[in-house]
Amino acid sequence: MAGVLLTLSPLGATAAEHVTLTNGFAVDCARHEALGETGMVRLYPLSASDSTYMDVPAAKVKSVEPFEVPVPPVSSVVPHISESRCGAPGSVVCSKTTSVLPDVKGLLVEAGVKHHIDVDLLAAVVKAESGGQVRAVSRVGAQGLMQLMPGTAAGLGVKDAFKPEENIAGGTEYLDRLLTRYHDDLALALAAYNAGPGAVDRYHGVPPYRETRAYVARIITEFNRRKKLALQAAVGR
Repeated sequence: MAGVLLTLSPLGATAAEHVTLTNGFAVDCARHEALGETGMVRLYPLSASDSTYMDVPAAKVKSVEPFEVPVPPVSSVVPHISESRCGAPGSVVCSKTTSVLPDVKGLLVEAGVKHHIDVDLLAAVVKAESGGQVRAVSRVGAQGLMQLMPGTAAGLGVKDAFKPEENIAGGTEYLDRLLTRYHDDLALALAAYNAGPGAVDRYHGVPPYRETRAYVARIITEFNRRKKLALQAAVGR
């Protein structure tokens, strides 16, 4: 799909929007657009591809604040970001802090395309859950890259949670189900991924658990960080 055309202003900045939803989730976007009479709004987070977007109910958009993203000079582009190591626009961003293993990136892209979930979001979940460690095990027994509990993994058809391809396929399927359950409310879906749907339903929102709220904020922050890196890499080429 055609990429977003980035038009630079005379001041060396590109227009962007800070979109805040009623649930407190905020994302920096290249632009947004109303989807006809569907009552939905499509948000295009900062990235180099129109294939990256998020649909939310228009009623849940609290505010849209325009701002300018400084365009870095070519000399300031982080040198470790190169096409020889990174995927095409819209794939996982490479950086010194990226903890997702190189052979996992393709699996994230594949799962993201299959379930229409932003690959940078999946990468942010992997980083928050396991730090990219294939054989990670939590204190409560969650396993693998996306930290699947044995019961959840079994219900998703995952036979070996330590196999990246099975873990990512199962974790993405689970996140997709949660997004569907909570009508694409990302904050609620992430909270349910961390604390369970029962807790979200019981509190009718993000549970008042310090760990869960920090988890949701951490993933959203990492997601935005990746989008900003993608934009800087795109305009600095």
